[in-house]
Amino acid sequence: MAVIPIGPIHPILKEPLRIKLYVEGERVVDAEIEMGYVHRGIEKIMEGKHYLKGIYLSERVCGICSYVHTQTFAECIEHISKIEIPDKARYLRVIACELERIHSHLIASAVYNFAIEHETIGMWLLNAREMVMDLMEMITGNRVNMGFNVVGGVRVDIDREMMDKIYRTLDKFEEDLKNIIEAFETGPMIGLRSKGIGILNYGEIMKTRAVGPVARGSGLPESDWRLRHPTYQELNFKPVWREEGDNFARMMVRHEEVIASVELIRKALELYGECSGGVRKKVHVKGGEGDWRNEAPRGEVLYKITITNDGIIKRIMIRTPTVMNLEAYKYMLKTCPTISDAVSTYASIDPCISCTERTIIVKGANNKEKTIKF
Repeated sequence: MAVIPIGPIHPILKEPLRIKLYVEGERVVDAEIEMGYVHRGIEKIMEGKHYLKGIYLSERVCGICSYVHTQTFAECIEHISKIEIPDKARYLRVIACELERIHSHLIASAVYNFAIEHETIGMWLLNAREMVMDLMEMITGNRVNMGFNVVGGVRVDIDREMMDKIYRTLDKFEEDLKNIIEAFETGPMIGLRSKGIGILNYGEIMKTRAVGPVARGSGLPESDWRLRHPTYQELNFKPVWREEGDNFARMMVRHEEVIASVELIRKALELYGECSGGVRKKVHVKGGEGDWRNEAPRGEVLYKITITNDGIIKRIMIRTPTVMNLEAYKYMLKTCPTISDAVSTYASIDPCISCTERTIIVKGANNKEKTIKF
């Protein structure tokens, strides 16, 4: 048995980690994942700080899905303090969250296509993503780390001209994306590299607690936390899912979720147009402990916060989706006939490493291990 190392720096890796593939010939039989290259201790940094600084830091947990972290942080504080935000803010949060989901899924799909050497579709997807990024910048003022959410609502409102531009852009984007999806779905080379590769079955989902498109690609629609969110329930949200459990299914779930997100944005805009009033309210934060979950692009993200009456964070715990999906990746390897398939399967789970690293293991002089979580 030989060991093939991938990383910590490798063309397929968006962020550094090391994957040790144990192979017999070309066949992958096992893997070990080593992390620790981008550990920042962000939870510990938040402790003792005011929640206004905490929400700022939460947006730096992840670069691609930075928005959903501030929404989850804000909604957790609002849940603890029993704060009702204006309807306009609720719908604007949906719009921003779904735009972020679209751009994240398009990056994930582009990276996967590069991994299977279909660079044409990869570039088409990145070009289509620019339309979405322009909308995010127009609504929030920035493309990444938008600073849009505050406890009690959102920072800025939109006007009629912006709404019209969102409608027009979504129409053009949807038309372009459907053509790209058709090319992916019917491409013979894509099928050979994706169908029947990296299969994760229902039992393995239960064992690893995989989330997001990874779970929904293996027949678990209830994994989508938007089903439990009151605003999405009002929008009559229905999850996208497939049963094949392979790389192809995971990518098609993301593609179909992009189309579903476009429809959700249209519904939210329609309801937003019927609202009046402002987009934020003055709040009084109460001390207590609570948790809140949202559906990030990669799956369930959890914030658990203990806060004082003065708004000081005593303790915060953040759980991101890649923690569970990396464990599921090891089970996918049994249906990866080659090393290159193991690499593309890794890309199919859309991992985010910087927002995953929450634990370090310190070895003392006596070689005893001590786990420190932050």
